[in-house]
Amino acid sequence: MKGLKKIGQDLTGLFLFILIIGMFLAGELIKGWVPDDVFEGSLVNVITIFLSILLEAIPFILIGVFASALIQVFVSESLLQRLVPKRFPYLALLPAAFVGALLPVCECAIVPVARRLIKKGMPTHLAIVIMVTAPILNPIVLLSTYYAFQNNLTVVIGRMAIAFIAALIIGALLYKLFGRQNPLKQRSHDHEHHHEHDHDHSSNKLMQTLVHASDEFFDMGKFLIIGALLAALFQTYIDREAIVTLGSNNWAGPGVMMGFAYIMSLCSEADAFVASSLGNLFSTTSLLAFLVYGPMIDFKNTLLMLAYFKKRFVLLFMAVVTVTVYVITVGSQIWL
Repeated sequence: MKGLKKIGQDLTGLFLFILIIGMFLAGELIKGWVPDDVFEGSLVNVITIFLSILLEAIPFILIGVFASALIQVFVSESLLQRLVPKRFPYLALLPAAFVGALLPVCECAIVPVARRLIKKGMPTHLAIVIMVTAPILNPIVLLSTYYAFQNNLTVVIGRMAIAFIAALIIGALLYKLFGRQNPLKQRSHDHEHHHEHDHDHSSNKLMQTLVHASDEFFDMGKFLIIGALLAALFQTYIDREAIVTLGSNNWAGPGVMMGFAYIMSLCSEADAFVASSLGNLFSTTSLLAFLVYGPMIDFKNTLLMLAYFKKRFVLLFMAVVTVTVYVITVGSQIWL
């Protein structure tokens, strides 16, 4: 039953992807069949923005999912543990952040990895630092952010710097507040996210890589489609003056964009393109809040964490991440 559900989800994602690409490639033909007044005004603007975000982001998603799949298949948790010293809790935060930066893994795929690291003895705060840095500090996200913000390198540098500093503070605060307590739920059986299925049942590494990559692509793709559509509708139909007023507010803007990032649940390889499309409406600080907060915690990530971690720890983690990112991004206005 579970297998049929998974096949149905994959087929649905594939259908939506082919439909959107087909509409783009056959746009003129479709337009000839539809009355002219349907493609007038704001609808054209929505379609244009939506497709531009989608087509810019897809190449980086493809790079990201294959890199993530290679990490999943060929890099073991024991290797990661050897790279992170456990003897000095606070000093170990720095190498943990660098280890996370080397892993081009999406924010939902990294949660099971963090869980396994904790089960194998890695201190919770170090596993969490890896969890929040991997989806945002890796080279692929840096490349996609640079491509999306070529004319605004402040956003590129600011995203990486704020994420790095925030990750260290989050790790330190979690160690101070939670110590060495076990945050994992006691489970009678292990249930991993679908990114990990067949991990131990096939010796064919290439096939495992392809399976992981396809799973992640369609999992990310549906959130990208939703996020791109919301961004297009947001820019087209929301009163621009109200948005500019709110987005330029030094205190409200970052908070609004953090909420936007949480709900949209975009993958970190694509969120820069959505943020770039909103660049004329929100301040640089607000955009940075969006780009840092979303990869660290979003709606789908919260659901996954609740499946693996105790509710109290998840709520504490969300509070620490929210306060840390907001304070740092607002404070960064001094230098930006």
